[in-house]
Amino acid sequence: MRMTGRERREQLLAVGRRLFAEKGYEAVSVEEIAAAADVSKPVVYEHFGGKEGLYAVVVDREMNTLLERITSALSGKTPRQLLEQAGMALFDYIDEFPEGFTILVRDSPVSQQTGSFASLIVDIAAQVEHLLAEQFSAHGLPKGLAPAYSRMLVGMTALTGQWWLDVRKPKKEEVVAHLVNLAWNGLSHLEAKPRPLLSSRRTS
Repeated sequence: MRMTGRERREQLLAVGRRLFAEKGYEAVSVEEIAAAADVSKPVVYEHFGGKEGLYAVVVDREMNTLLERITSALSGKTPRQLLEQAGMALFDYIDEFPEGFTILVRDSPVSQQTGSFASLIVDIAAQVEHLLAEQFSAHGLPKGLAPAYSRMLVGMTALTGQWWLDVRKPKKEEVVAHLVNLAWNGLSHLEAKPRPLLSSRRTS
């Protein structure tokens, strides 16, 4: 049966998603995408303008899916619950959509202005920044550091997710529990003005 334009577009997105996850952006060609979808090269160009356009849509979809999952998971009443919910949302996404996460953590093409994993971390960190600011105020810590700490927490969780994607053990619930343990127990004893232990050695 002949596909409609929308059906063909979705087919090309599915094929491209699989190939980008398996081989990476640079290693995939328009010819390979067309062959896997059993269409001619002009069909790919017609729908996406080329490989970069197809890749951009794939990445945008994955980023939106992950960001929506994390933001919708932030329903807890305490900061620790929110931290655990955000961590589980990320690990659930990795578990259910390993191809999508693999694409996100790879480098985007140089001409791609958005859609990198770094930009995703910034987006997610912005969602939890205000939560940290509230906690910093409650503990007499400078609120101006909340943006930096939010990126530290999200970056730590994201990098752990990359590692877990390959090893798949221990269970994701256990990994998230350890992440929360490290982050929360560390946060609960933050110093207002920490000093590097080696600072005196550098100035001597």
